[in-house]
Amino acid sequence: MAKKSTNTTIITEFLLVGFPDDQVLQGLFIFLAFLLMYLTSLIGNIMIVLLVCVDNRLHSPMYFFVANLSFLEVAITSTVVPKMLANTFSLTKAISFKDCLTQSFFYFFFGSTEFFILAVMSFDRYVAICNPLRYTTILNKQTCMLLLLGSYVGAFLSILASSILTAPLPFCGPNVINHFFCDSAPVLKLVCADISPAELADFVSSAVLLLGSLFLTGVSYTCIIITILKIPSVQGRQKAFSTCVSHITVVTLYYGSSIFIYVRPKKGNVMDVNKFATVLNTVVTPVLNPFIYSLRNKQVKDSLKDGFNKYVSMLTNLRSLRSKV
Repeated sequence: MAKKSTNTTIITEFLLVGFPDDQVLQGLFIFLAFLLMYLTSLIGNIMIVLLVCVDNRLHSPMYFFVANLSFLEVAITSTVVPKMLANTFSLTKAISFKDCLTQSFFYFFFGSTEFFILAVMSFDRYVAICNPLRYTTILNKQTCMLLLLGSYVGAFLSILASSILTAPLPFCGPNVINHFFCDSAPVLKLVCADISPAELADFVSSAVLLLGSLFLTGVSYTCIIITILKIPSVQGRQKAFSTCVSHITVVTLYYGSSIFIYVRPKKGNVMDVNKFATVLNTVVTPVLNPFIYSLRNKQVKDSLKDGFNKYVSMLTNLRSLRSKV
């Protein structure tokens, strides 16, 4: 939809192309696949947050940041996926101008916060392995809260410039976004004005955020590897390294796909490639996150097992009470 002014036509809503497919069965398959992954992501990540909250064995800095990472996974997927699912069989596939900018802001805000959290988690692993005797002293509750607050503030500041530059830009047609959500690059393509300042702000903020946090993560793991190599026993080295495997896996998934999308030079028509790479960030990785941290972690598995046993015991007691009544 568009409103006409004296000189031009102003866009009031956008149309999200998503994954266009003329065949109903293939569209249904895509819908069900994304719905299943979305629900799995919600259940898995919310389960981790609840476990960390209720189980005293998981009340440590590492799991505090894991729980916050899981919360961010829920926030990111809920910002993008419900609208994508709603548009799968929608005839219009429309999103208002205001909702589009809001979706874009929160997607990049939560996503940027994730990268700060991942850098903080690498620092947590550095302290745990390189300074184990001072771990609880260095990463006390106050420090953890400050690091968490700093992650959110840093994320807000990192996207502030590009948000300020993009919001007032005129959109005067066409209004079709070649993506399944309001990503910055396809939205900027619809601007009928000079977008070079906004594109530069996007690129600089993405490069500083991604490469800066990756550099801090790399420094932490360089120190960790040096410390691990100094451990005399093979068993000791394996045990120390095993505490980092989950985090390294998540870091590889996030940084690999995000640098591919936002930091590499844009040559030719890369939008369709970026769409599928974005699926990895917004849908696939949030699904894998709970499994990465639970299946490879004995404490989380023990907490899950105890929680399940308590749930079964509670159901058994309720059934016995009902039978007596």
